Amino acid sequence: MVAVAEAGRGFSERLVDFQDILDCRRLVTGRDLETAYRLRYDAYVREGAISRNFTKRFADSYDESPNVWILGTFIDGEMASSIRIHVLSPEHPEGPGMPVFSDLLRPEIERGLTIIDPTRFVANETLARRYPELPYATVRLCFLASEFFEADIALATVRAEHQAFYRRVFGFKALCPPREYPSLAKPISLMAIHCPTFRGSVLERNPFLHSSAAERSKLFGAESTLPTHAPPMQPALNVLGGRGVSPEQTAG
Repeated sequence: MVAVAEAGRGFSERLVDFQDILDCRRLVTGRDLETAYRLRYDAYVREGAISRNFTKRFADSYDESPNVWILGTFIDGEMASSIRIHVLSPEHPEGPGMPVFSDLLRPEIERGLTIIDPTRFVANETLARRYPELPYATVRLCFLASEFFEADIALATVRAEHQAFYRRVFGFKALCPPREYPSLAKPISLMAIHCPTFRGSVLERNPFLHSSAAERSKLFGAESTLPTHAPPMQPALNVLGGRGVSPEQTAG
């Protein structure tokens, strides 16, 4: 296979072309899910985020939530990456970020907002080295979810050293210093973006994020339960009440 990272071509162009060799789909079969759980295990152990275990898989009860979509990307039939997306709404308010960040998230759910909560973003180490486009293409799926579900807010629950990526590409802002998270050895912080405000500018800066209604429906439409979306009583122009913190406050 010819590597996508061809010399002399802009990274944005390569990201657009990368979609042609990438197959993205919701993981529903036991075999695909087990592959994702093992991919998670390898990635989290490699980063020192979890301890080794004899099952060599990393899963939790949130993988069986009624409002979860576990997605995978594939290159030539091999799973290249996976990400889990919860759609939080008044009908389904629970997600993996809620226990740790309930003081920030629950008031917004009670206001009627729809929130995209992605977690368990992992990649095949070998394929990630071969294709530097892979992390961007995987996170792109969260952007598609925010469009499909007409989300008000998208989250990123990440370690401090990963914040720069989300800030640079999507304009996320940190809302709190890192906090201890159950099952993880390293603390994570909450970042967020107000989707309606920034969607246009993010698309303009990152053409690879464009998608068709058919692509979004393929990923999220089958057997999905759309949240009942009603505009909040007050526009969420300042994400989560504007409770942002400076990058300096997130170190540690």
